[in-house]
Amino acid sequence: MAKQLNEKNSVFIFDTTLRDGEQVPGCQLNTIEKIQVAQSLESLGVDIIEAGFPISSPGDFNSVIEISKSVTWTIICALTRAIEKDIDIAAESLQYAKRKRIHTGIGTSPYHIKYKFNSTQDEILERAVASVKYAKKYVEDIEFYCEDAGRTDNVYLARIVEAVIKAGAKVVNIPDTTGYCLPEEYGAKIKFLMDNVKGIQNVILSTHCHNDLGMATANTISGIINGARQVEVTINGIGERAGNTSLEEVVMIIKSHKELNIGTNINTKHIYPISRMISSLMNMPVQPNKAIVGRNAFAHSSGIHQDGILKNRENYEIIDPKDIGIDNNIIALTARSGRAALKYRLNILGIELSQKKLDDIYEEFLKLADYKKNINDDDILMLAGKDRTESNRIRLEYLQVTSGVGILPVASICLNIAGEKFEAAASGNGPVDAAIRAVKQIIHRQMVIQEFLIQAINKGSNDVGKVHMQVKYNDVNYYGFAANTDIVAASVEAFIDAINKFVE
Repeated sequence: MAKQLNEKNSVFIFDTTLRDGEQVPGCQLNTIEKIQVAQSLESLGVDIIEAGFPISSPGDFNSVIEISKSVTWTIICALTRAIEKDIDIAAESLQYAKRKRIHTGIGTSPYHIKYKFNSTQDEILERAVASVKYAKKYVEDIEFYCEDAGRTDNVYLARIVEAVIKAGAKVVNIPDTTGYCLPEEYGAKIKFLMDNVKGIQNVILSTHCHNDLGMATANTISGIINGARQVEVTINGIGERAGNTSLEEVVMIIKSHKELNIGTNINTKHIYPISRMISSLMNMPVQPNKAIVGRNAFAHSSGIHQDGILKNRENYEIIDPKDIGIDNNIIALTARSGRAALKYRLNILGIELSQKKLDDIYEEFLKLADYKKNINDDDILMLAGKDRTESNRIRLEYLQVTSGVGILPVASICLNIAGEKFEAAASGNGPVDAAIRAVKQIIHRQMVIQEFLIQAINKGSNDVGKVHMQVKYNDVNYYGFAANTDIVAASVEAFIDAINKFVE
C-alpha cells in the first residue's frame, strides 16, 4: 500500500508508458505484457497508471479491463476525448478498477481551435465543461487535459482551467504537447495559473511535457518548482516523436536535490529493472548515454575520473548506482555460469521465468557464451525475447547462405508454419536479399520492406546484432525485431517477426 502523499511537499507520479509510450511505432504490447508492466509500475510506486485509450481499439479496451483487475492500490486511468461516447467506453473499461480516473480533454491552442476543430474559444470552453460534467456521472476522480497548452494564451488557458474546476475536475493537466516551451516559459505558465485561477488551491496541476526540443525534463521540473504537483512521465522517456518526460530523470532529480523539499512514492531501487524490462518488451534499446539508466550512465573511462571514483565515488557520481537498482557486484556471466547466476541476472533485469523456460534459455545462453567472451545485459534480454517468439505461428527452422566474392549469393530456407514445414531457395544481390527473397517465395503476400536498421550491441565482429524492420502490407506498417550473432539470420528473423503480426 502506498503512503498518502502531502500535496504541498510531494509529487504524484502519473505513468503513461502504457498509453503515450505505447504509441511509438513498433512498440505495441499484448495484454499479458501490459499486465506485467502495470504490476511492475505498481511495485515501483507510481500513483496513477494511464492504462490506455479504450475507444481507440478493442485491444486497448480489453487491456484497461485486465490491468484494472491486476492492480491493487494504484489509480487506473483511461484517456478520452471530450466526446460522450469516449467517456462511456472509458467508464465501462474501468469497471473493475479499485481506484479509477477518467482523463478527458480537448485542444486549447489557436492551432487546435482553428485547424483541428474549426471552432471558437467559447465553443471549446463549452465542450470542455460539458465533458467534465458528463464524466462525473461515472467517477469522482476526473482529470482534464488542455491539449497544446504550451502554445495556448495564458489568459484563455486560465479561463478553461477555472471553468473545468468549477465543473468538477480534480486534476488539470497542462501539456506541452509539441515540446515547444522553454523551461522558464513553462514554469511561468504554471505560476500564472496558480496565481490567477479561482479554486486552483482545490485541485492538482499536472505537467505533461514532450521532448521535441530536448527540454521535457527541464520543463517538468520548472513546472514542479512553480506549483505543479503531478507529473506525467514514461519509463525511459519513450513516447511519440522524440518521447515524453522520463520518469527516472524526474524522480532522481527530486531525490538528488533535497533543497526542493519534495518527495515521491517511488521505490528507486526498482528503476533499473523496469527500465530494462520495458526496453526488452518494446524492442526499444536504451541509448548508452541515456541519463540514469543508460549503459554508460555510471561508466568512467577517463583516467582522471577513474582515479577520482576510486578515491571517493562522489567525486564524479551524484547518484549511487545501488539507489536505482544497479548492483555494483554484478556476477559475470560466462560459459561456466550456472542456472542460478542466469536466473539472478534475469531477475535484476525484471524478467521472471518458469523453470522450463529458464532451462530452455540456459541452453541458448551456453551456446552464446561459448561463442562470445563477454555476455552483457542486452545479450540476456535478447535470449529472453527469443524465448517469447517460440509460440509464433511462423518460425525459422533453418537457414543456409552461400556467398562470397565473385559468387552469386544463394539462400536456402525452411519455415515452420503452424507445424508444417516449407522449403525454398533464392538468389539475390547479397546474402540478406537472397534470404528475404526465399521467405517471400513461401509467404505469398505483397509486402514491402520500408525500413531496415542494423545495430550492434557492443563492439567486435563476434557480437550480437539487432535488426529492426518495418514491413508494409495492405497499406499498414508492421514492425519486426530480432537479435542474433549472425546478422543474416537476425534480418530474416526480424522479417518473419513482422510477418507474424499480419498473417492470419
